[in-house]
Amino acid sequence: MTLFELVISLKDRQKHFVFMFIDSTLAITSLCISMLLVGSFPQAADARTELLPLLLLVGLLAGGISHVLGLPRISLNAFESGGILRTAVFSGILSTAGLALNIIFGAPLTSATFAVFGMVLVISVVSGRLGLRQIVTNIYRSSRERTRVIVYGAGQTGQQLAAALRTDDAVELVAFVDDNPRVQSLTISGVPVHAPSRLKELIARKAINRVVLAMPSASPSVQSRIAMRLRAMGCEVHSLPSFAELICDRDLGKRSTPVSLDDLLGRNRLESELPTVAHTYQGRCVLISGAGGSIGSELCRQLMACKPDRIVLLDHSELALYTIEKELSDLSKGTQIEAVLGSVCDPVLVSRVLKSNKVDVVLHAAAYKHVPMVEKNEIAGLHNNVMGTRILAEAARAAGVNRFILVSSDKAVRPTNVMGASKRMAELVVQDLATRSSDTRFSMVRFGNVLGSSGSVIPLFEEQIARGGPVTLTHGDVARYFMTMSEAARLVLLAGSFARGGDVFVLDMGDLVPIKKLARQMIEGAGFTVRDKDHPHGDIAIKVTGLRPGEKLIEELLISTDMLTTPHPKILRAQESYLSEIEMANALRDLKQAIVADDPKAARAVLARWVEPTKENVIEPAKIS
Repeated sequence: MTLFELVISLKDRQKHFVFMFIDSTLAITSLCISMLLVGSFPQAADARTELLPLLLLVGLLAGGISHVLGLPRISLNAFESGGILRTAVFSGILSTAGLALNIIFGAPLTSATFAVFGMVLVISVVSGRLGLRQIVTNIYRSSRERTRVIVYGAGQTGQQLAAALRTDDAVELVAFVDDNPRVQSLTISGVPVHAPSRLKELIARKAINRVVLAMPSASPSVQSRIAMRLRAMGCEVHSLPSFAELICDRDLGKRSTPVSLDDLLGRNRLESELPTVAHTYQGRCVLISGAGGSIGSELCRQLMACKPDRIVLLDHSELALYTIEKELSDLSKGTQIEAVLGSVCDPVLVSRVLKSNKVDVVLHAAAYKHVPMVEKNEIAGLHNNVMGTRILAEAARAAGVNRFILVSSDKAVRPTNVMGASKRMAELVVQDLATRSSDTRFSMVRFGNVLGSSGSVIPLFEEQIARGGPVTLTHGDVARYFMTMSEAARLVLLAGSFARGGDVFVLDMGDLVPIKKLARQMIEGAGFTVRDKDHPHGDIAIKVTGLRPGEKLIEELLISTDMLTTPHPKILRAQESYLSEIEMANALRDLKQAIVADDPKAARAVLARWVEPTKENVIEPAKIS
């Protein structure tokens, strides 16, 4: 029988006798310690023998008085609040009784001995109970898996939660995280406080299962942004109201039940299944275009773990570039960080940066990707997404770059909008160069919606729910593939290691997720009910606004059904047709002419001619107005 099985097998009556025995033993020990402290401990062996009856009687009295006062019946977890006062009464009665017995036995001990005995006994019993509580708690905790938690917010609510969790066998509070620099690096309630910038490291290193937002004074929008960022790290998030609100708020029935990331993805997350790729990038120079964007910045973070010699950050947004450079500089351990402010559409800049830094690998994540925005700004979108890709890819080939990986999108498959068509044209550019390059391995990686990226539907829904709704859908039947930011970045890095030339890599994305189902989950997860025809008194309505220009009901990941395997079972290599060198030259010539002439109609005509059409394709010439 294990120690855990022995502890839990004890019945209440048996535990009662164990505590009585402990109190008796502590009373005898405390009296001996008191004699030593006062100096009345007999030196002669005969005198010590004469004291034995007194000691035994004190021990027996201790067990009886403890039983009468109910000390053995006080739970170890509740001893601090209910046992200390009774222990003081117990010690007072026992020291008085001991003094009376001492007189009966001929006063072998001084009165001062029993005064000290009362104080020593209080300390011994209280310390013994607290120590025993810690031992029993450790026995219970070592026998079961515990939910490891970080509390975001080290204020009053966070500290109250920490106090409540101290006696919980199922939950382990690992750390606090707080935005206030004054409390960072302190220890509160026995738990260290860290800065939010260390969250990702803590979640990974400490195997955190859940983050609890204990910041009821923060606005709903602030809490939503924090929750979105944490969910993108693959962590379950709960929001905790203040304990005063729990008592005073009438809506006590509402509880936050977060939307499971596995439900959003339609499969289990793959971070643990995707292998590391440090050998491909270690000691090399890697350039990331669009380094300040959501995907680009995550690529940078994961690359740091691969220990490249240098990372070149290229972005046309000054703020985004400054932010990612500062973050990487703080994390840098031997890796050089170089920030380049500029556009991939600048051939002189791109060529100079590639050659001067002797770049080995290019990760091309720079793109305009918001469907409605690009739909209304066709020329800018095509110039950046298509011509920018061509300029960077050709410069990479000329500079002798070893690998070039294009970050693409599921919207490139039979596109119904300019953004998707521009990404497919960018793929065709890379596929064409792959057929004519012997030194540079060109490849593409295609995936669906990324949780937590700019423009993601998750923060939009959270903001709408925080405002009280309605939650807006473009169509009741819209469905999308989802993946986490870390999955997307890892997939891009893996594509670079698997690339042979001209590859289109696709992740096994699981099942399509209906957006209406997602909206309902998020509303109910926030503690509200959906208002519809069947439930007219619900809290938040779901409103259908109509498909946006160029939006598809269902996104696809493949143009053809021909698939090849890769070294990893969750990653597939698509076999898709591409344009010949002459066709590609004609397409790019016509597109460039339309861009120079600022002619959206001509640009759409080029896309309609060269990009795979669909029945619902809005870029067909007949539908151009």
